[in-house]
Amino acid sequence: MKKLFITGFSLLIISGLIAQKKSISLEDIWKTGTFRSNGVYGLVSMKDGMHYSTLKNDTIFSYEYEKAGSPELIVTKAQLKTNNSLLKIDDYKFSPDETKLLIATETEHIYRHSTRENYYVYDRKTQTLSPVTSGEKQMHANFSGDGSKVAFVRGNNLFIKDLVSGKETQVTTDGKQNSIINGATDWVYEEEFAISTAYFWSPDSKKIAYYKFDESQVKEFSFDEFNKQLYPTQYRFKYPKAGEKNSVVTIHVYDLTNGSDKLMDIGKETDQYIPSIKWAQDAATLSIVRMNRYQNKLDLLFANTVTGESKVVYSETSDTYIDIHEGEGDYVNFTSDKKGFIIQSEKDGFNHLYLFEMNGRPVNQITKGNWDVVAVHGIDDKTQTVFYTASETTATEKDIYSIKLDGSAKKKISAEKGTHDPQFSNGMKYYINTFSTANTPNVIAIYNQQGKQIRVLEGNDALKKKMQEFNLATKELFVFKTTEDVELNGWMIKPPDFNAAKKYPVFLTFYGGPGRNMVNNSFDGSNYFWFQMLAQKGYIVICVDNRGTRYKGAAFKKSTYKQLGKLEVADQIETAKYMGTLPYVDRNRIGTFGWSFGGYLSSLCITKGADYFKAAIAVAPVTNWRYYDNIYTERYMSLPQENASGYDDNSPINHVSKLKGKYLLIHGSGDDNVHYQNTMEMINALVNANKQFDLGIYPDKNHSIAGGNTRLHLYTRMTEFILNNL
Repeated sequence: MKKLFITGFSLLIISGLIAQKKSISLEDIWKTGTFRSNGVYGLVSMKDGMHYSTLKNDTIFSYEYEKAGSPELIVTKAQLKTNNSLLKIDDYKFSPDETKLLIATETEHIYRHSTRENYYVYDRKTQTLSPVTSGEKQMHANFSGDGSKVAFVRGNNLFIKDLVSGKETQVTTDGKQNSIINGATDWVYEEEFAISTAYFWSPDSKKIAYYKFDESQVKEFSFDEFNKQLYPTQYRFKYPKAGEKNSVVTIHVYDLTNGSDKLMDIGKETDQYIPSIKWAQDAATLSIVRMNRYQNKLDLLFANTVTGESKVVYSETSDTYIDIHEGEGDYVNFTSDKKGFIIQSEKDGFNHLYLFEMNGRPVNQITKGNWDVVAVHGIDDKTQTVFYTASETTATEKDIYSIKLDGSAKKKISAEKGTHDPQFSNGMKYYINTFSTANTPNVIAIYNQQGKQIRVLEGNDALKKKMQEFNLATKELFVFKTTEDVELNGWMIKPPDFNAAKKYPVFLTFYGGPGRNMVNNSFDGSNYFWFQMLAQKGYIVICVDNRGTRYKGAAFKKSTYKQLGKLEVADQIETAKYMGTLPYVDRNRIGTFGWSFGGYLSSLCITKGADYFKAAIAVAPVTNWRYYDNIYTERYMSLPQENASGYDDNSPINHVSKLKGKYLLIHGSGDDNVHYQNTMEMINALVNANKQFDLGIYPDKNHSIAGGNTRLHLYTRMTEFILNNL
């Protein structure tokens, strides 16, 4: 009896502790910063590979990788005085010899990656600060390899500033808004190939290779900007939609010694893409990646920068499309001995690394197996070892590996199960790793190349401690098979006071499109806490990565080719069916939420999947692929002129008559990516079908719908919709 009494008393204490834990509010997430995490900002590996620099409070420090000693002060805000005011450091770059700093300030964001700012050069020896140029703001400033010059883009033209003589040279003169761009990219290249800086210094600093975009024949898109004005203004920019004309791209090499501008031979076809150019370790050879309009044929060209002549050293074709993994490292990596290069390819069914001689002769396949390489992080030239991340153990995790160029001595460097994102030092001796799990915020730490931790830079201990004050549930990863025998990965958050004898509504979130997985053993920031808040209110929150997502091989990813939406919505319906078989799920109360492609998929779920979903939220959705950009859309769907049924059969606007449940449609009127037009056309279709819906429009907000109180307002609206309709 005494033992039973103690056990019962202990349970009462535990229950009391749980009851005392806090509930999450929307203000905690989107206003007060209760769950704000810390990072390490402005990380730059210094030339010697033994030190790195960081940016904090407009001060740049240098630290040793190996030892946790006192930092060296590089520059303080007090030293950056101009016109009786102090500069705010938005970004910085060292000159190659690290005697100078290129400092960006007063930054304005343009699109997803591009910005314009004012640049200054700080001389560390003389402790003097000088502007790179005068007049309007600049873009993409970079030092030459010898540090004597800075190139930049202004007014769609490319310029060079000689830091010794002070002379400014205008390389191009034909730049014009919405017509000709030199040294920067057009909207669609920036968005879909993840490049915005479109010029590159040669290794000897005597030449610059640059893109020229002629977008004069590309159709304009426009939207009103309200900005509390009596008369709204119009923003107009070139945006090539599916099936429409693209910019004509040419590649040039400017020679600083004689002022000549040489056109590189990229073939006679102008309706094509150049997703990458890169110097091949010397000033005589420029590598150029060329893809056809369908993106199912890729050529790697080596161009002679003196004559402009080029030759194809590697070609690849696909029955579907070739994914060059934009934004995840360079497509081509050259070996330091100038004898070879590495590319990534899915030609054996999974994304792997291949080594070639400079003449294009294949040497060997470096990595092999039924798993995908995620990104290449660099090559240790001394040991001929390449370092990369891969989802080898599971599609939900990313680990760090090393392997010899001949494919031998493969080693898994990272130990912890979760997601690793390393930034290696020059020379590859160290790396700074950002690591998290589904329930653990980022831990940023220094490791040596063998994977031994040296020290933690930021453990987010304060956030972890704060999280213990709240009544949080565990985010669990799971796997299930559909009736088509397709294995899908998912995660689930149950209410903290979960009772298997009860029936719970389900809130299903997803992205679902090519190029982005949401079921990861990694921390999801603000969304994690919103989902936890919904779980506290009695919802089971789940997410499932359908067919078409990554890291499960090319067949899984490319199964949606020419029919975006068909298999994705089928898999999400299968998810609803699976959840409905669980004894603790109310199968009549399943709702969906998605943003961008996820909004498209959520719109299909509430229409094509109307029998399985009670409510849906679609934020910034594509509602017809004919309205989206051509690089992305045609990669997965081919041209609308050739695949009309693929475009139309799974467009939500063509299925609105099936709508039964509650539907909330949200968009920013200033969305340059997924245009407000998508929502307007969806509204037209809903009205014509006499279907009621809820609507939220955010004036002048872009695709992220953020700024000020916007996110708090948005998530309040969505939360109320869920509580009232699910």
